[in-house]
Amino acid sequence: MSDRLKVLAQHLLPKQPLTTLAGRIAGARGGAATTRLIRWFAGKYGVDMSEAANSDLASYASFNDFFTRPLRPGVRPLAAADFVCPVDGAISQVGAIDDHHLLQAKGHRFTTTALVGGDAALAAEFRHGSFANLYLSPRDYHRIHMPCDGRLLRMIHVPGALFSVNPVTARGVPNLFARNERVVCLFDSPVHGRFVMVLVGATIVGSMATVWHGVVNGRRTGTLADWDYGDQTIALKQGEEMGRFLLGSTVVMLFRPGTIEFNPDWAPERPVRLGELMGHRPAQAGATRPPLPLAPAG
Repeated sequence: MSDRLKVLAQHLLPKQPLTTLAGRIAGARGGAATTRLIRWFAGKYGVDMSEAANSDLASYASFNDFFTRPLRPGVRPLAAADFVCPVDGAISQVGAIDDHHLLQAKGHRFTTTALVGGDAALAAEFRHGSFANLYLSPRDYHRIHMPCDGRLLRMIHVPGALFSVNPVTARGVPNLFARNERVVCLFDSPVHGRFVMVLVGATIVGSMATVWHGVVNGRRTGTLADWDYGDQTIALKQGEEMGRFLLGSTVVMLFRPGTIEFNPDWAPERPVRLGELMGHRPAQAGATRPPLPLAPAG
């Protein structure tokens, strides 16, 4: 099937019902039927179970348990770097934010304002900054970790479409990552300043969860939701888990100007692994700075 037909199918498919059904199947504890599904999936996508804390496919009570499986201790050591890669996956795009535009694929861009749910004041902090867009394929480890230390300030659940986020769809659907359902997490680092991690939903992504909230989009009401954590101390260290996908998707990160110089080896389509060198803080950027006041919600 040509790329054009694959994209057309994305527009025609009943994505919401398919995603709801997939979520129910993934959460079901179906005994032998669940084990058969897990074995089929692991074989089809070449999942490497040797890295899992539990390599016994038959021991997982649900597909979600298998899909969000933890890794064995020590298999993803953290690089000695200011910023480490937060996931296993592949680079979709990485580089500078052009004024307030991010590159999605050749011929397609989207804005930071649209990505964060329409909050122009929040988006303005990242004007002329840097971004990285990382795609998690079905075979990958699907927990998301912190690229650096950070204190949670805010979380926004933005309702939206549920297109696939694979490379074919990224090339063919304009504004894909600003159209799909997503969870926007704003953090502040005492050294690196504010940064954003966006968990982007997709077709058959049953839900997205964070370690401080649990499942964020269990009920899709179609209404934007905004949580202010400025009066709480939810601090995560570099490498700690911050969330997970119940079926896979994409993470988009935003950094303020002068915050990060990306690993020069990073380029579109390059595979990446959790903990590897993502970037360093530019030498001229200076050292510790006090956190900025919280941007107003909404």
